[in-house]
Amino acid sequence: MGFCFWFFLVFILWQMMNVPTQAAITVGGGVGINIGNGGGGDGGGVWFGGGININNNPTPSGPSVSKLNNAYTALQAWKSAITDDPLGVLKTWNGSDVCSYKGVFCSVDSSNEPFVVAIDLNHGNLQGTLVKELSFLTDITIFHLNSNRFSGTVPDTFNDLSSLQELDLSGNYFSGSFPMVTLYIPNLVYLDLRFNNFSGTIPEDLFYKRLDAIFLNNNQFEGELPSNIGNSPASVINLANNKFIGNIPASFGFMRSKLKEILFLNNQLTGCIPQSVGLFSEMQVFDVSHNSLMGHLPDTMSCMSDIEVLNLAHNELSGVLPDIVCSLRSLMNLTVAYNFFSGFGQECSKSFYRDVGFDFSLNCLPGRDMQRPQPQCNVIPGSGLSCLRIPSPQPLVCGALFENLNPNVTPSSSPSP
Repeated sequence: MGFCFWFFLVFILWQMMNVPTQAAITVGGGVGINIGNGGGGDGGGVWFGGGININNNPTPSGPSVSKLNNAYTALQAWKSAITDDPLGVLKTWNGSDVCSYKGVFCSVDSSNEPFVVAIDLNHGNLQGTLVKELSFLTDITIFHLNSNRFSGTVPDTFNDLSSLQELDLSGNYFSGSFPMVTLYIPNLVYLDLRFNNFSGTIPEDLFYKRLDAIFLNNNQFEGELPSNIGNSPASVINLANNKFIGNIPASFGFMRSKLKEILFLNNQLTGCIPQSVGLFSEMQVFDVSHNSLMGHLPDTMSCMSDIEVLNLAHNELSGVLPDIVCSLRSLMNLTVAYNFFSGFGQECSKSFYRDVGFDFSLNCLPGRDMQRPQPQCNVIPGSGLSCLRIPSPQPLVCGALFENLNPNVTPSSSPSP
């Protein structure tokens, strides 16, 4: 919820600084400024609508009549598919003035003609399904349905929403396989499907699409993670609380992604944390807790210079917690509880004095309180596991990391003496 709000707010402020000088400013109940210029949106202006009836606009004529007629057809078809409205959200959804409908926001084009630019029905507690006629809203840029009771699937006609940039279906009862139609919405940058009942595998093409945020957490997705997950241009990926199995792909990170947050927590992942994780030098949150990961931590973690939250808890990791992890300059919270670490160095001890939250309980650390009973530490899970470790310079030089890790890059030859 917090990320969605800030993403939305920053987007609005950015657009405010870029409103065309000839944009028509229309007073009303809208909250957005000139979001997107796709479809028929030839220009900008302050949104209006959302339940506010604007009477001083000229009577639409020409192409806009068709746009508003299409919007009326779409919204009335959708209204008929909504079976419960306990908060009375749809009481205003009467008549042809769709810009006065609650939750429906309009903008105007360069000819001062209105069109529907956004729908925001968050927390409406509406029950029903989506209808194919919603594809008539070809100028819409934002479609938010967070925290309702919609069910069923996403209509295949959604690929006609050529201007759509934000799709938030979170907190509903949608089901079925991953909605492939979302991959064909050409201008989509924000996809939020969390807290639904989607199931099955997720497609590789998801991580080739130019999305900035991918939220799939709290569904029933399963299977192995696609090998190209590190290729995504997204800054945030949340796959938590699903049923993913297998390893984190060894290629994770090779594309020098700008990923800042990734959450794998509470799945069924096994194997090692790949050495390529160090390529995410701009990562701020890395959470792989509540899985079954094994082996030692890769030394490349020392290159995660922007990491603030590192959660490795509730796995089967072992070995010595290296000082290079505890000394990360931006670290604010380090959680390694419920593993099998057998020691840590001076820098980790100093974490307490650097105001770093450091939870190392229930490991196998000699002389420390709140550790596992000794019999549990006699047999370390995954002790025979051989995690791939590609040789890197000693001491580790993060700037040279990519060449040393990427099997497709030939290391440059040493300069002549």
